Amino acid sequence: MQPPIFSRLELSPQGRDDNSSIVPFLLVIGGATATGKSSLAIALAQRLHSVILSADSRQVYREFDIGTAKPSAFDQAQVPHYLIDICDPTETLTLAQYQSRAQGLIQQLHRADTSPLLVGGTGLYIDAIVKGLRIPPVAPQPELRQQLAALGQPHGYALLKSLDPIAAQRIHPNDPVRTVRALEVYYVTGQPLSTLQGEAPPDYPVLYLGLDGDAIALERRIAQRTQAMVEAGFRDEVTRLAEKYGPGLPLLQTLGYGEMLRHVQGDSSLATAQAEIVLHTRQFAKRQRTWFHNRATVKWFDADARDLVDRVWEWMTGSLG
Repeated sequence: MQPPIFSRLELSPQGRDDNSSIVPFLLVIGGATATGKSSLAIALAQRLHSVILSADSRQVYREFDIGTAKPSAFDQAQVPHYLIDICDPTETLTLAQYQSRAQGLIQQLHRADTSPLLVGGTGLYIDAIVKGLRIPPVAPQPELRQQLAALGQPHGYALLKSLDPIAAQRIHPNDPVRTVRALEVYYVTGQPLSTLQGEAPPDYPVLYLGLDGDAIALERRIAQRTQAMVEAGFRDEVTRLAEKYGPGLPLLQTLGYGEMLRHVQGDSSLATAQAEIVLHTRQFAKRQRTWFHNRATVKWFDADARDLVDRVWEWMTGSLG
């Protein structure tokens, strides 16, 4: 599916000054789950007369709605959202494919003098755009991966050291996923992964902010959101998806869905499933916080600040001059 074509008229609401000298930019909002990224993005997008590009690796899949906290119909009516519901659950969207779609949308929006917002908690998706990661165009090769994995991590890593010592230096000896990927790229392209990687940062301005706050407050929001998901019919969603695609669908093993699937199959109570979702989401949020705090270019804001939107707006307009 080709990305939509945006016209200047569609993206220039009445009263907007299209002669503005501000160069179109990209506003990035990252951070852990349940920090309020979506609500902040909607408020800012409305002020900017702009759109939101999702940076969430599960919201790209159709039918996986409640458990991914996908923007509601009401939210999408307030501000156009893109890069959600772009592939079927049985498909696999690669990082390179996501990057290509996102970069294409950003180019179209900039040509229409519109500055989009890239919003989500999938750090690698954001890095792919903000850093302009050069991603080897090698789709997953299931059979080859099985053969490489069967070598065992010690043997596989030793092989990688002989074929691509630079990549091996960047990969931990106990990281089988990245080891297999590096070997996969080599055997498909005949070139070391290290020579195909790199960065090509975009030539447009990027403002990158992160939301963080008190850990106890975050845990409370995670528990509240999980309760809201249950009340919204998360169990029914998982039941329907398991019946349609089978319980072995990889997406049904991801955060939230795996715990609820075990309940649907009779292996746990609803209360247990809900408690597990909260626990595992807290653990996931901790990893996300570590990821984003390692990004030196991020400007951090308190997610619990009452005047958050105004603070971000002041920072943003000041940064743009």
